[in-house]
Amino acid sequence: MPRYAHIIGWGKYVPPNILTNEALAKTVDTTDEWIRERTGIAQRHIASSKESTAMMAVHAAREAIEVADVNPSDIDLVIVATATPEYMFPATACLVQDALGASRAGAFDLEAGCSGFMYALATATGMIRGGMYNTILVIGAETLSRIIDWNDRATCVLFGDGAGAVVVRGSDEPGGVLASILGSDGSGGELLIVPGGGSKHPTGPDTVLSKMHTIKMSGREVYRFATRVMASASRQVAEQAGWSLDKIDLFIPHQANVRIIDSAAKALKLPPEKVFVNLDRYGNTSAASIPLALCEAIDAGKIKPGDHLVMVGFGAGLTWAACAVQWSTAKPGALAPPRAAVSRLRYLWSGIKSIVARALRHVDAAVSKLIDIFERKPPEE
Repeated sequence: MPRYAHIIGWGKYVPPNILTNEALAKTVDTTDEWIRERTGIAQRHIASSKESTAMMAVHAAREAIEVADVNPSDIDLVIVATATPEYMFPATACLVQDALGASRAGAFDLEAGCSGFMYALATATGMIRGGMYNTILVIGAETLSRIIDWNDRATCVLFGDGAGAVVVRGSDEPGGVLASILGSDGSGGELLIVPGGGSKHPTGPDTVLSKMHTIKMSGREVYRFATRVMASASRQVAEQAGWSLDKIDLFIPHQANVRIIDSAAKALKLPPEKVFVNLDRYGNTSAASIPLALCEAIDAGKIKPGDHLVMVGFGAGLTWAACAVQWSTAKPGALAPPRAAVSRLRYLWSGIKSIVARALRHVDAAVSKLIDIFERKPPEE
């Protein structure tokens, strides 16, 4: 019997700090009118020094887990799609796994630029369909404000911070993620890039002074690429799912530029009421873009069981990806107070266990050193 991958929980988190176009215009040569006309963006959320990719991912994940009404210990795998990880390593997903108390879960990060969440959702779907796992947490989380050149008006007006998450679970019931399309064209890799900090240009005084650790983008070329692949990938995934374009109930595109979204919708002959846009409030949040939009569309009552959704993204790589989803989950009511209290206690207990595990590891290391001293053995590297 075939297995189907259904989205059963969803959640989001955005920093409370909002940077409007008017505020941005006080520090860079731009105007609210210029930004709105060219991008459709009015404001974006910017992380504080206490907010990070992992922290936002955990908040979004907890909300998704509560909506799904699953125990973190039932999660088999955590995938975090991000271009702005907490560290080079360990994976941000491992930090999220620990914070959630998902003790049985494997964890890894996935980097495919703004297409990352779609790549991660397709990966989770394949693992569930293949019988490898049954419950997978998929997160898109970004703190792009950390890698922006705030003096470059071509890029600093575009990006924002945030996180979105979904819980995907296997079922014998038809529906869920029915088709996925993944694509790439590495010949355009230099069109959207952070050149410094990797093995080609390791971090050093020269890379820092030349701002090689910030986003560099060839806007015109990326725009042409995006307007082409958004529509073509959407057509392909709808065809793979067995749908005609008029069967699409809601189109959720990557929120990068309103003109790109309008171009794709026009090519697909989708009326405005079938296209979800929240770009004006968040800007481009990269891998967090589509899950944030999905959560908002659900909250707005635009998605109901039985609806046909197409989600599509594009990004650095160059990459693109699309998924066709037959929605199957009703929006739940508010958490009952007892359940909410249990959730808080569960995460508190997870935090205590993590602290104890770290403490025991330090004690074990200290004891090992003392034993080495007494036995006069050279310390291990």
